[in-house]
Amino acid sequence: MTAKNYEKVFKQLEKKPVKLKKFIKHNKPKERSCGEALRRCGICGRRGAHIRKYGLGLCRQCFRDVAKNLGFKKYS
Repeated sequence: MTAKNYEKVFKQLEKKPVKLKKFIKHNKPKERSCGEALRRCGICGRRGAHIRKYGLGLCRQCFRDVAKNLGFKKYS
């Protein structure tokens, strides 16, 4: 379910607090303790293609943008 759909459901269940509580209980996102979904890019917030080496915490697309500023060189 997308954020838009959640907003729509919350709006509909505003006047029914018991049903809203039950909806949230059964439909909230799962708590993560490890895995790809836990780590996010520090700049854009993407979850995939995450570079953690050297404590960067960036996705590969953002890393390409800031690599020169960080002191990395492109070989080839």
